[in-house]
Amino acid sequence: MKSISRAFVLVLSGLVLFSVADTFAQKKKEAVVWPADNIKWTEMKGGPPGVMVANLWGDMSKGAYGALVKLPAGFDTPLHFHTNDFKGVIISGTMIHIRDGKEQNLGAGSYLSVPGGDKHITRVTKDAPCVLFQEGPAMFDLKPVGEKK
Repeated sequence: MKSISRAFVLVLSGLVLFSVADTFAQKKKEAVVWPADNIKWTEMKGGPPGVMVANLWGDMSKGAYGALVKLPAGFDTPLHFHTNDFKGVIISGTMIHIRDGKEQNLGAGSYLSVPGGDKHITRVTKDAPCVLFQEGPAMFDLKPVGEKK
């Protein structure tokens, strides 16, 4: 019985020490604040021409990410899908989301959640670019329907 008690105390002590060491090893979190003038826009890697992106965290061309995406006025894709899910909120402009022949105009404040494999068309009205906040758990891609693998 004494050996079981000692083993329990040793395991418990080890867990406490591990917890304390882990707490000290964690870095202090810092606030991230970027005024709009400090956000760096770049061409989307592997994306359609004219599409700009500002990675906020992660890298949408490699894995999980959060980013601002700017689609030019008059932007129009063919029927396509994305390998992975993504979610977005329209910040400015109007995106037209077309799925199963049904058009939905998504203006500022609109939300969309697109599951991987969902076939759709994305358009932007001709009067202004569309900026959206977009996040996903994995790499973002655009696969035209009928594209050879």
